[in-house]
Amino acid sequence: MASWISDGSRRREMKIHIFFLLVWLVSTLQAVKVSPLIEKISDHKDFKKLLRTRTNVLVLYTKSGSSGDSQLKLLSDVSQVVKGQGTIAWVNCGDSEGRKLCKKVKVDPSSKSSGAELLHYKDGTFHIEYNRPATFKSMVAFLKDPTGAPLWEENPEAKDVVHVESEKDFRKLLKREERPVLMMFYAPWCGVCKRMQPIFQQAATETKGKYVLAGMNVHPAEFDGLKQEYDVKGYPTFCYFQKGKFLHHYENYGATAKDIIDWIKNPQPPQPKAPEVPWSETESPVFHLTDDSFDGFLEEHPSALVMFYAPWCGHCKKMKPEYDEAAETLNKDKNSPGVLAAVDTTIHKAVGERFKISGFPTVKYFQKGEDKYTLPHLRNKDKIIEFLQNPQPPPPPEQSWEDTPSTVSHLGLEDFREALKKKKHALVMFYAPWCPHCKNAVPHFTTAADLFKEDRKIAYAAVDCTRGQNHELCKQEGVEGYPTFNYYNYGKFPERYNGDRGEAGFIGFMRSLRGRDQEKVGKKKEEL
Repeated sequence: MASWISDGSRRREMKIHIFFLLVWLVSTLQAVKVSPLIEKISDHKDFKKLLRTRTNVLVLYTKSGSSGDSQLKLLSDVSQVVKGQGTIAWVNCGDSEGRKLCKKVKVDPSSKSSGAELLHYKDGTFHIEYNRPATFKSMVAFLKDPTGAPLWEENPEAKDVVHVESEKDFRKLLKREERPVLMMFYAPWCGVCKRMQPIFQQAATETKGKYVLAGMNVHPAEFDGLKQEYDVKGYPTFCYFQKGKFLHHYENYGATAKDIIDWIKNPQPPQPKAPEVPWSETESPVFHLTDDSFDGFLEEHPSALVMFYAPWCGHCKKMKPEYDEAAETLNKDKNSPGVLAAVDTTIHKAVGERFKISGFPTVKYFQKGEDKYTLPHLRNKDKIIEFLQNPQPPPPPEQSWEDTPSTVSHLGLEDFREALKKKKHALVMFYAPWCPHCKNAVPHFTTAADLFKEDRKIAYAAVDCTRGQNHELCKQEGVEGYPTFNYYNYGKFPERYNGDRGEAGFIGFMRSLRGRDQEKVGKKKEEL
């Protein structure tokens, strides 16, 4: 009898053990699934190697294997999107090996209420503790550009601006909102947008409850249809809606918060802009030439500087006051060593074509009607006057990047789209020849292009934004400063490259894209 009872007890104990074992197994299986893209590190040598070989690393330190479950789930999703641009690693300070590593790097996640700590490492050294919102969007933005400004919606002062994420949310807002809506379509990198955001925020706060001021980043290619619908050709673009219907654009880009509030209380369509008075029609002391008058003028003036320009050209506009001031002295002095003239080659095309003018401004010196020198270094009053007093040949020009043999494809307005459509991965550098940062990047970009020259799916391309009509192309592609790097996938622009501008950055970026391609091919083969 006693033996039967003890056997029964043992069986009950065994059942209880099995029950708890099953509970443990189920809870283990239900634990957060960590993406294989997150690197699990426990050895100090592996940690140092990671920092040595990767330039952009976000490390999650946890006090135990489960204390970082919520962060690991979020980071697993983030890792899929930033693959090739950033690396995410996990160190469990609760196991024996991880504890040693955490001690060596002086990190103690148990001191945090969450039991976890996120630290970022850049170019092999500690950069910053991650203290931005623990959201998918913020973390992706941070890892794509760790030194960039936070997202607009992360700013506490922007709490009264309605931040719209998707076209679906945008349509919903217009459908349900009874109050008037002023929508700011923007791009995160846009300088004017950044300058206007605090003003827009203030207006949103002061009109809260009466009007809706909303913001939406529409730069990604997925919003091309929306941009076309509301005529968004640049950033920011402001659109005013009443009961879901678009009424007006707001075009005061130098506005104060008060200006926006006053306008939204009495919205009016933009006033037509007064056309810019052509330079030749102002009281300019410069001699303005035409196709017909050009040769006769040079016969009369044996020593003449001629500025070939385009009215839209920013550098020309900057140079005009200097040129006018120099002309005030030179063109009105009977004993002047020479005169100053100008030609608008968008109107007088024959002269521009004759002298092969391809960029603006182009300054040429004519002696007795002969095209003697092209003078790219003459840009201010003193240099212009000094030159005419003693005309000398300019310093020998540097060989242009375009004329230097390399595997970089140099594109322009006429062939840009067609060339990129054929390439799965294209990194394009938009530049100006005079830009120092561009000059620094050129050899590294060229080396990267040479490395991938045998890969037909890859292109490293460059666009000189100062050349011919390329300024229009650069404007279309959102170029506001030099250099700007855009990544294209079969001609579509999915993202801006903000990585390292050295060989390692340009090469690593493309290698990660090709690595992703190979993984996809491998998965397809496994499925077959």
